[in-house]
Amino acid sequence: MMDWTDRHCRSFHRILTRHTWLYTEMVTTGALLHGDVARHLAFTPDEAPVALQLGGSKPADLARSAKLGEQWGYDEINLNCGCPSERVQRGVFGACLMNEPQLVVDGVKAMRDAVSIPVTVKHRIGVDAVEDYAFVRDFVGTVADAGCEVFIVHARNAILKGLSPKENREIPPLRYEYAYQLKRDFPHLEISINGGIKMLDEVEEHLKHVDGVMLGREAYHNPYVLAGVDSRFYGAQTPVLSREKVEAGLIDYARQEVARGTFLGGITQHALGLYRGVAGARGWRRVLSDSRRLAAGDMAIFDEARTHLRDAIELMRIRD
Repeated sequence: MMDWTDRHCRSFHRILTRHTWLYTEMVTTGALLHGDVARHLAFTPDEAPVALQLGGSKPADLARSAKLGEQWGYDEINLNCGCPSERVQRGVFGACLMNEPQLVVDGVKAMRDAVSIPVTVKHRIGVDAVEDYAFVRDFVGTVADAGCEVFIVHARNAILKGLSPKENREIPPLRYEYAYQLKRDFPHLEISINGGIKMLDEVEEHLKHVDGVMLGREAYHNPYVLAGVDSRFYGAQTPVLSREKVEAGLIDYARQEVARGTFLGGITQHALGLYRGVAGARGWRRVLSDSRRLAAGDMAIFDEARTHLRDAIELMRIRD
């Protein structure tokens, strides 16, 4: 989710759901230790709870980065052991780390020694042609011995050579049963599942077998799916917000950010899918992608986008 789940995205998602745990985009240890820390770590208290996802392999660097995350107020540090991109392969982290479980152990121990907040791991079920369940079982068992108690399982293999990151999210087959078996083999651990999950009915079915479910790109492209999470899974008594009320919250947030000098397009890009499946959604997306008006911080862009929705709905009524 690099370049996607930034603070504007998380603030938008927090309008939709108060209780869901949110994760940052993967931030490399190098970016934190040698770059602009505030740019990568600044967030608002309203976004909480938020986990900082780190990419790296050197235990000392991971420890220093985890400490920074704790100091900036994050609620969890998550080590990425699942990203298959060439960039992370060159840095020998991400999914590559599944081939070096002892290095993951050293990194987890170093981070746990450095912080008092939970340290968790997100990983795949195998690497390249290794498809035996024993591989991921042994990986989880080894890392758990380092004190990690929470594992987020992207239930596909990572193919390091020959597939792009996008293809890695689509081509390797999903094996949800591997995550289910991990929960049976390690009942004392918290096991969450990730990969290809699109509907809350699917979430409910997975929760019969594991402790949690992570929604990634579906939550980004179809964010309104999050609107029903709090009442369905957290027992919230507040009514599910309509898309229009979510939009109103988004506009309030955008107005405040634009007044601080934030680029409006950095906010609207995360809300293009709010009306996905609704008449007029194409016009909504087109207007909110107008680079000239976004650069000018033109808040009237929301009024025009909403007009497309109203006109499309009215046209449907006339046809009916």
